[in-house]
This record gives sequence, C-alpha cells and structure tokens, in this order.
Amino acid sequence: MKTTDKEPCRLIIDLLVAHGIEDIVLSPGSRNTPLIVAAKRHPSICTHTVIDERSAAFFGLGISLQTNKPVALICTSGSAVLNYAPALAEAYYRRIPLIAISADRPAEWIDQDDSQTIRQVGVLNNIVKGSFDIIGDNSNRIQHRFVSRTVNDALILAKKGPKGPVHINVRLDAPLGELAEVNKKSKIKIELWQAQDKQLSDSQYETLAKECVGKKVMVIGGFGSENQRLDKALDDFVKAGGAVVLHEAQSNLHPSISVGHIDACLASFSEDDQTRLKPDIVITFGGAILSRKIKEFLRDSRNIDHWHLAESPRSIDCFMNLTRRIECERTIFFEKMSEKLAKNSPANASYLKGWLEKKSEARAKMLKFFNECPWSDFYAIGQLLKIIPRKWHLQLSNGTSVRYAQLFDYSAIKNIECNRGVSGIDGSTSTAIGAHIYYADNTLLITGDMSAQYDLGALALQEITPSFKMAVLNNQGGGIFRYIKSTSKLDECEECFAGSVNLPLQKLAEAYGFAYFEANDKVSLDKSFGLFAAEKQRPAILNIITPPDVNTEILNKFFNQQKNNSHQNDETNLADN
Repeated sequence: MKTTDKEPCRLIIDLLVAHGIEDIVLSPGSRNTPLIVAAKRHPSICTHTVIDERSAAFFGLGISLQTNKPVALICTSGSAVLNYAPALAEAYYRRIPLIAISADRPAEWIDQDDSQTIRQVGVLNNIVKGSFDIIGDNSNRIQHRFVSRTVNDALILAKKGPKGPVHINVRLDAPLGELAEVNKKSKIKIELWQAQDKQLSDSQYETLAKECVGKKVMVIGGFGSENQRLDKALDDFVKAGGAVVLHEAQSNLHPSISVGHIDACLASFSEDDQTRLKPDIVITFGGAILSRKIKEFLRDSRNIDHWHLAESPRSIDCFMNLTRRIECERTIFFEKMSEKLAKNSPANASYLKGWLEKKSEARAKMLKFFNECPWSDFYAIGQLLKIIPRKWHLQLSNGTSVRYAQLFDYSAIKNIECNRGVSGIDGSTSTAIGAHIYYADNTLLITGDMSAQYDLGALALQEITPSFKMAVLNNQGGGIFRYIKSTSKLDECEECFAGSVNLPLQKLAEAYGFAYFEANDKVSLDKSFGLFAAEKQRPAILNIITPPDVNTEILNKFFNQQKNNSHQNDETNLADN
C-alpha cells in the first residue's frame, strides 16, 4: 500500500490505532499533508474532514462524548492550532481525551518571517494535560524510538485518570506529499499496567508469569535504598524462574544470587556470550543505571521485551526496547511473580548458570589483576573497598570514584550512595556531609580531586562531626578524561578537560579543623587508613596521591585482560557520553 514516505507520521497513526482510537477529524492544510495521508490511507481509521479547526475540535468532542473513546484532531501549522483552544478547554474541564496533533515547521524557520509559523510548542499548555514536541522527518532507530515513546506517553496520559486532552506538535520539513510503498505496521506500543493498592490483579500476575516461562529473564536494579524484603523477593524470583539479577553499588541490593560487577563481566563477553546471554525479557526498577556497557548491550539487541516497574509520569526507555510500564510496588511484584512461576514449570537454570559462570570468571580475573596491580587509582579504590569497616556508610562522588567502585566486590557494604539522579560532580561533599549527621556510624566519602575542589565550601559547614571522613583521589585533575578516546588524544586534554586542580589538602584540613592523613603508595595507604579510621576527635581527610599517567595505563590494561580477543574494547566503560 502506498502512503506517506514520512515514517514518523505513519508511526503516529499506527499508535493511535493501537491505543484504541478509531476516529480522526482532519482540517485541510499543506504542512499536515503527511499526517492526513497516513490517516486517510490507514484501514482502521475513520476520518472526518472539517475545514474550520474550531468546529473540527468541537466536532471531535461530540464524537468522543458519544463513543466514550479518545478522538484525534489533525491541523496544519500557524494559527490553525490556536483555533482548537475553545474545544480543548471544554475537554480539559470535562475530562475528555482529545488528541490534538498539529503540524509545524522545523525549528530553524520559527520567527524568521516564514509563512504560517508561530511558536506552537506549549501554546496550549494551560488547557491540556501535557504538550509533546517531536521531529517528524528522521527515521533512524533512535528517532523511531523517541517518536514512539513520546506518542505513547501522550496517549497514555490522555487516557489515564483523570482523562483529558493532550497536544502533540510534529515538526515536518518539505517535501510533504511524497509517497512510499509500505507493507508493514511501524508501531511500538507501550502498555500501561496500573496497580490497585500497589498490586496488580491475580490474573495480571498469571499473564506475566506465563510470558516468563521458558524465557531468558534479566532483572536490573538502578539506584535505590537497602530493602531486605526486596532482596529475599529477588532471590525467590531467581529460584522460581531462573532469572539473572544485575545490580550496581548504588542499587544497595544484596540478594544472595546476583551479578554485581556488570562492566567487568560484560568486558569478558565473547560474541557467542553476547548471543547466548542476551535476555528475552528485561525487568528494571529503581533509578538511573550507571553501566554504559549494559546499556549498549541491550540497546544493540532486538526483540527484547522491557518491563519497567515504576510510578512515573513518562515512559523510561533507557534500552530502546520498552514494551510495558508496570505501576506497582517492586517488592510485591517479585513476591507475587515468584508464587506464580513456582506453579508453572521448572526454572530456566541454564541462563542463570551462564551469567554466574561469567561473573566467576570476571571476578577471578579482577582479583588476579588487583593483586599484581601497581600503585594507582585502581588499586587505591579496590583496597579502600576491601578495608572499609562494614558498618560505615559509603558516599561516592561522580566520575572516577563511583565507576571504579563498580569493578570490585562491594557486597559487604550495606549502604552506598551517589548523586546519580543527574550525575554531576557538584555537591558530592555537601550531600555526604548532610547524610552523615543522621547516620549512627561513620560516613566515608570517596571523591576525586576535581569533585572535591568543586565543593570546597562544604568543608566550612558547622554541623560536620568527627564521624565524617573524606578520602580524596588526588590524581591531578579529571582522570577519566585521560582515559576516554574522545578527549585523551587532544592537545587540550590536560588544560581544558582533566583540569589543573589546585587543592592544598593539608592546608585546607588545618584551616577547616580536619585531621589530615596522606598516602602515596600501598604501604602508606594501609597505615594511614588505620589512623584515619581511628580518628575520633575531628573529621578527617585522607589525601590519596596517585600517578595520572599510570592510572590510565592500568585501567586500559584491566579492560584488555578482561575481554576476550573477539570482544572489542571501547571508551565507554567508565564515561557517559
């Protein structure tokens, strides 16, 4: 069948149909040509043409009232969308789910005296539940997922109580009337499963459990707080279904059967491992995930069902494979799923076994490398995690500290925090100080010299007590920039990226009333840490001085020895793009 060649416009119409919309009210125009063609030529859509947009919107309102279903409206650019306002205001206050779709010009033509252009984005904000802006001309996979996620979010929001209108603005560039032969549907529907009193229905759990039977299921926990009941629920889920649970230091998860060294484990994957250990279903919960390797592993995969457990106003499609938003309490979810899976069939033990074997292999390589490693950031972080008292609260700054910590065994440390909501280096010290005043035991912040310099003012805070301890990786600036390929070879690396850090820690410690300790090799680290940990009279700073050139060399060697010859190393083991 021939229809518009603009794939995102076809995707929008396909998703309207997937979400149960049968009627679209069209108003003639030029800029909205691809949307009109996609709607008119879709076999499951009933179109109605109304010239006046004001009448068109009220016409759609009447259909929605009678059918008790959402109705879509499509108009051209410029003042056309403003004429939807009266009907959308009525729909907003009567809780009627109208979907206003306005065609728009590309952003570069707005306010350039081009015809039929106004600032359309957000123009209806006061009378719609949400406004969404998308580019309708790019059909690569990332843009396809973005359009899909955005339209799904808009349609879910319109139907989710209390119902109401939404506005989708679509930026379209010429040519507008080109056609293409299309034989497949392009929709990627994201389903919303809502819980009542934090629980799904028994039949919903039955359905989800049956979908997991015989499948390779992966669970990934993002940042969160310690929860022993959740740990047990995850263990029961693993035993019942053979799933693999992946987590990071700041996840604060401690199930007995799990994989914690995600980056080190994935670095050892062969091409066969990547195929064999790719999941069929991924279940995620918690906050942002740090590991770039797991993101790339799952984003490069196709035909994965991704279920995200969260009460969220929008879809979280981090792996570009989201199929379900499940709004329920995570602990109850895994408890109920374990019960259902235990009744269905034996667990898929081979998938879990494969991951645990790779975990064991990666851990053995890491321990061997650590034991032979010279003095460096790698050794210092590994040793700190080994000797830190188990009851201490550990805070990590962004950048080097948190990313190195993921490579080691942190399972014995109960409470680990890092500002991973936005992942900035600002405020790490202040956050750790704020946290320590309400923690019964000592709090240790492991931070880099650049992060420490950024937040120096925090050392003057009056509520700091002797239970606050701060270990600074003093590696002469942002060591991560000496590692990643995008900056490491640039002439500007040292001056503009790694930074010239002026951090006289001993003088600062004296000025702010901190006890000061220093380490510049393996022996002095153990000796100084013992004194640092035993300090009871004052808060303390441990200055860990490492060689920047050696740090980069060691990190590269670590990932090279972890990976198989068939698995290409990349620069994103430690760095976000």
